[in-house]
Amino acid sequence: MMGPRFTDLVASLPATVPFVGPETQERARGEEFAARLGANENVFGPSPRAVAAMKRAASEVWKYGDPENHDLRAALAAHHGIPAENIVVGEGIDALLGYLVRMVVAPGDPVVTSEGAYPTFNFHVAGYGGELIKVPFKGDHEDPVALIEAALAHEPKLIYLANPDNPMGTWLPAPVIQATINAVPDGSLLVLDEAYLEFAPEDTAPPLDVGDERVIRFRTFSKAYGMAGARVGYGIAATPLIAAFNKVRNHFAMNRISQAGALEALADQRYLGQTIANVATARARIAGIAEQNGLSVVPSATNFVAIDCGADGDFARLVLAALVRRGIFVRMPWVAPQDRCIRISAGTEEDLDLFAAFLPEALAEAAGG
Repeated sequence: MMGPRFTDLVASLPATVPFVGPETQERARGEEFAARLGANENVFGPSPRAVAAMKRAASEVWKYGDPENHDLRAALAAHHGIPAENIVVGEGIDALLGYLVRMVVAPGDPVVTSEGAYPTFNFHVAGYGGELIKVPFKGDHEDPVALIEAALAHEPKLIYLANPDNPMGTWLPAPVIQATINAVPDGSLLVLDEAYLEFAPEDTAPPLDVGDERVIRFRTFSKAYGMAGARVGYGIAATPLIAAFNKVRNHFAMNRISQAGALEALADQRYLGQTIANVATARARIAGIAEQNGLSVVPSATNFVAIDCGADGDFARLVLAALVRRGIFVRMPWVAPQDRCIRISAGTEEDLDLFAAFLPEALAEAAGG
């Protein structure tokens, strides 16, 4: 037999990409996008201090990064007021989710999530043969009551919940999240994805309790800190779970440049505050553009806004395609009824000027199409 001998599981899986990147679309179009507003990236970028640190570290990139991420874990521990032993650092939340699934999900194991929630988590579960059990959103929010009900019925290894949520940008208050943690059944683990937390109201997250073995909380430098391309994420959980990551993680995945940048980004909380203010201004501008076109938005606690196009998913897809043809990169939810929306990342004034100019044309084209 010629070729690789795949496992039966891998041989049964389709070759999929959870998100088609803008670069792929640009190659197909033969030109770059004029405004990149689809990937939930932070266009305001990282702290200048972080950029300077990364430039300095570049001259030593011949060295491996510290496999223990010691300095970054220590800084995160001081920032959050918890022991470093309760923090694992990895190459973005996506990779850490993959390691977590690898550790606990065997073929046939049930995993609970929301229909339409973050697809990369589903990608990892499928890759290790887990059985995904999905519950619907409730009013553009993930539904923690339904998640727990499904967990009680199916005894899953993992329960995934994002707060704030992607793709809708909605959020749940801290008491609801804490009640969800308290309701996690024995044998299950709540995977609480807090990638957008810095943009959310102060009462969004319950206090960290690193002794609680029912939950692991994931955070990132990709969003508010503006370092998506550096791939730095971290998890916060009870010590036994954090220690178990050392059994499977790629110990040399973190590079020195990313480690140096994340350290300085974390130290520059003043710049983080400026970024959060810039994002809030951009969200308000997006809401205004929507209103000018007779549309409404879903309230957001992230760096993107879901615009309700006022019809169904087919119409929203026509609007999206028309914007892409005009050089505006956007994305949208993929499950009804959330797919009635298009999703716009907080952009610069110039980005949003272009969006404002082309949205009326896209809506008119979709209405006629």
